[in-house]
Amino acid sequence: TARSSRINGLNIAEACAMQISDLAEWVRGLDEPSVAPLLAKLLHTLDSFAEIGLGYLSLDRPAGTLSGGEAQRVKMIRHLGSALTDVTYVFDEPTIGLHPHDIQRMNDLLLRLRDKGNTVLVVEHKPETIAIADHVVDLGPGAGTAGGTVCFEGTVEGLRASGTLTGRHLDDRAALKEKVRTPTGALAIRGANTHNLRDVDVDIPLGVLVVVTGVAGSGKSSLVHGSIPAGAGVVAIDQSPIRGSRRSNPATYTGLLDPIRKAFAKANGVKPALFSANSEGACPACNGAGVIYTDLAMMAGVATTCEECEGRRFQASVLEYRLGGRDIGEVLAMPVSEAEEFFGSGPARTPAAHAILGRLADVGLGYLSLGQPLTTLSGGERQRLKLATHMGDKGGVYVLDEPTTGLHLADVEQLLGLLDRLVDSGRSVIVIEHHQAVMAHADWIIDLGPGAG
Repeated sequence: TARSSRINGLNIAEACAMQISDLAEWVRGLDEPSVAPLLAKLLHTLDSFAEIGLGYLSLDRPAGTLSGGEAQRVKMIRHLGSALTDVTYVFDEPTIGLHPHDIQRMNDLLLRLRDKGNTVLVVEHKPETIAIADHVVDLGPGAGTAGGTVCFEGTVEGLRASGTLTGRHLDDRAALKEKVRTPTGALAIRGANTHNLRDVDVDIPLGVLVVVTGVAGSGKSSLVHGSIPAGAGVVAIDQSPIRGSRRSNPATYTGLLDPIRKAFAKANGVKPALFSANSEGACPACNGAGVIYTDLAMMAGVATTCEECEGRRFQASVLEYRLGGRDIGEVLAMPVSEAEEFFGSGPARTPAAHAILGRLADVGLGYLSLGQPLTTLSGGERQRLKLATHMGDKGGVYVLDEPTTGLHLADVEQLLGLLDRLVDSGRSVIVIEHHQAVMAHADWIIDLGPGAG
């Protein structure tokens, strides 16, 4: 019944399946005074999609298939249409997944929100977005325990002249490579037609650093994730949430806890299960979670630190066993960089643990503490944690989806060094990326487009 009702020959299912930019054109052509206010509101919403660079989506697209950046921009559209003023908006990296060409449109939107009489706070790394700020707050100087201080506050010009880490990197210009590597083979993609690709044939060279670029929605992920033939030995590392609960942490996820537990057990002559907060050694009051969750039916639940173990997650008797002068609680509270030193030499020397910690430091996660719950990591941190875990794999082809998400300009250099090391060790690396420094570093570029959708 619903599908038999039509306007200008289209039923509701066909309208929802249209690309939003086309649907907006269709709505513009409707002239129906009885529902004029409805049409105006609908058109405004559809135009907002196009303005924010999402005109290539269709309304019937399942929300779960949107990338992180797309989902965040869909949320923004809700607020753009609001008539509120005197509101404070906080945007966390709104440029994720945006091509440099799209960032300009995002900037215009942020300025429009501000000019309506609102306060706009943006957490951002991209120099193009920092440039439009009226006031900049630069935090640092390092990450994790080395951070937490305000290094600079003031105008963008002041930041440039301030000599802080961000200030020094603001004028970075991506330099092209002197010489490129020679491919050792090719991965053939034939007749790719996932989503908006129309029978695309392309050879992706192997044994080199390949970067796939194009505006948001041009089909990069469809080409790489949807069309690579099965059995090509591909390890895909994206930003999807990591499987794991609030009880998991970087130590459990990377398999780092096993060698650590065994080292503790061996040093103290007891069994390894005691040194797991999910097993025998857990504090009985909070079952090893370190916090007690109270469900308040009407409101959001509250987490309070467990009084018995004071948030340390282990029984008091377990914390008496030591390795190199530290108990298991203290070891899990260490940042990766400190733990790497601790397990690298001296009485606590554990080569298996040291190797995993080295990989975590390589991907720029030296500031994470080993026991930090996975649920508190950002999208970029999750992806780099997966990358560190997979670096030990035997797979020959790595696919990374925007690995620079959440990275400061200074960390991008470290990531490029890591990609180089992966390629030099004989792996093929395919990166989907908008960051100019990564494009400039590629041996081979595949650019999709020209537009989106």
